[in-house]
Amino acid sequence: MSNKFKLIADFKPTGDQPDAIEKLVDGLNSNIKDQVLLGVTGSGKTFTLANVIEKVQKPTLVISHNKTLAGQLYQEFKEFFPNNAVEYFVSYYDYYQPESYLPPTDTYIAKESSINEEIDKLRLSATTSLLSRKDVIVVSSVSCIYNIGSPKEYGNSVLLINKGLNISKAALTKSILGLHYNRNDMVLERGSFRVKGDIIEIIPSYSEVAYRIEFLESTVTNIYRFDSFTGRVFESLDNYMLYPAKHFIASDESFVQALIDIENDMNLRLKELKDEGKVLEAYRLEQRTKHDLEMIKEVGYVNGIENYSRYFDGRHPGAVPYTLLDYFPKDFLLAIDESHMTLPQVRGMYNGDRSRKQTLVDYGFRLPSAMDNRPLKFDEFLDKVDKAIYISATPSEYEVEKSIKATKKVKDDGGDLKEDYVGIAEQLIRPTGIIEPIITIKPIAGQIDDLYTEIEKRVKVNEKVLITTLTKKMSEELSLFLKEKGIKAEYLHSDIDTLDRMDILDNLRKGEFDVLVGINLLREGLDLPEVSLVAILDADKEGFLRSETALVQTMGRAARNINGQVILYADVMTGSITRAVEEVTRRRQIQVEYNQKHNIIPKNIKKEIKMRIVKKKEEDKKEIKIKSQDFKMLPPTERTEVYKSMEEEMYLAADMLNFELATEIRDKLRSLKKHLTSQ
Repeated sequence: MSNKFKLIADFKPTGDQPDAIEKLVDGLNSNIKDQVLLGVTGSGKTFTLANVIEKVQKPTLVISHNKTLAGQLYQEFKEFFPNNAVEYFVSYYDYYQPESYLPPTDTYIAKESSINEEIDKLRLSATTSLLSRKDVIVVSSVSCIYNIGSPKEYGNSVLLINKGLNISKAALTKSILGLHYNRNDMVLERGSFRVKGDIIEIIPSYSEVAYRIEFLESTVTNIYRFDSFTGRVFESLDNYMLYPAKHFIASDESFVQALIDIENDMNLRLKELKDEGKVLEAYRLEQRTKHDLEMIKEVGYVNGIENYSRYFDGRHPGAVPYTLLDYFPKDFLLAIDESHMTLPQVRGMYNGDRSRKQTLVDYGFRLPSAMDNRPLKFDEFLDKVDKAIYISATPSEYEVEKSIKATKKVKDDGGDLKEDYVGIAEQLIRPTGIIEPIITIKPIAGQIDDLYTEIEKRVKVNEKVLITTLTKKMSEELSLFLKEKGIKAEYLHSDIDTLDRMDILDNLRKGEFDVLVGINLLREGLDLPEVSLVAILDADKEGFLRSETALVQTMGRAARNINGQVILYADVMTGSITRAVEEVTRRRQIQVEYNQKHNIIPKNIKKEIKMRIVKKKEEDKKEIKIKSQDFKMLPPTERTEVYKSMEEEMYLAADMLNFELATEIRDKLRSLKKHLTSQ
């Protein structure tokens, strides 16, 4: 097992990567708490961060604003650090419908979820690595700020098994059960164990590899690591540390006390509700809590047990919950990818969660303690951070202000002293040599006719065009107008299904059409090297989609092509336009000077079109509305395909927080399930 980070790559830092690496490392070694890596897309920011991690040798948490990007970063870091522990920690729900109550319609929605077993394993692997080694990188979504149970209880519950250990097989079996492993003497699978004669075999919840413990009377004689499928032994061990199968773990003493505290709090809350005349709410709460207590006593678990986590953690009301951040040592390094989008997510999680739970508490569906099972508040999150690097092509004012507090005097090229912002490292040079696009500003009057002329120029040389509008209706109408003019065009906005959006982007790259019209073309995955023109209509209409950050990000979509150009249609030079144009022009000038100095000729980026995540079916949309009678008429194999397709749609709807649609599909699936295998 390696104790040090060792970066392995076939290439070395180039361009301004060495300067950025040096500046960030110097800042960390100088105890600068907050730094910014301002890096344009395609400049190799992940490789820069990997070099920083190797030089400072600190356990690192990398947070991304969604699962997809977190997965990409996880794969990249695993390639850079193959001999170290690179872990993945995101929400383990494929489908999640939170418990909620809608007072206007008196509608109670029970919690329902589908757990992805592979992600659950990876989450447990992350916490196990953090408690057992120092060379750990965890790539996470904002799931890392949610309550997962006490690291102290989790760490104290580790079961150390040594060769020669004097313990009976029955006693060891009881200890393993206490770590929430299931006994299954028929099938050995992750999170379970079996007993065969004088042998106990187990697959930890955080691993795919099995372990065999052999006994002679009441003594452990051998410990093996083996393949549970083939039975092949990999190695013999002198000892093995078995970690719990779940994050929420409690000692026998705290478990008993937790049940007492839950009952006491229930009685107090029942009195409050009755004193307020809320008899129905009191009845609900008493029935629910007594049922939950009975289930916890009998089987140690109940659906929604996380709402009682404060009691098992030993926390006081309102106390900060335990999260993944508590599993790291105090001096860990935090890197926030796409910080201009990720930090607002972190900041907003607490209020949304609290609003939903407050309603449940007010109407007697939950004890007030349910509100202590929550994400961190933003200030609580910051309190847990020792040193942070904010990574973005367009860092927000918040990150910049935090980082420029650290300055020093340096000499410029003329020998004069100037102030250098130590906390900001810029990375503007792309390995391909591609520079920022040329920006042209044109009047709004006649913008459509002018745009049509510009599009024709690109179509003739087989280049692609992106156009941003302000409304869905305008994007659809402009797409139709271009089609009538003989231009192959499509539109893209939020009403289009997630999977269909990916198809549209792939089809643009394949050349099936030439122009894509949309509203917000800043979303992840929009990496289109074939695009040479980005046109922003009504650019002077100040707002979210025409802010400085949005404009810089949108203009950057033309920075993948050596012929990149941006046209802003505007009659007024707003503050956002002025600042965005100045910033892109500044970056372009630095890139041009670097290329001239080093005799670099820009090259177009070549990027493969990735396979579709989920197989497409032409009948996707009609499948959701299929009737039971129609379903019964399908051949068995087609029934299975239709059912799976509907499940995928349900998961996607839940992923996009469209719980109403997800619930509708779920109910339809339940009615169809009885016909799934019938002949």
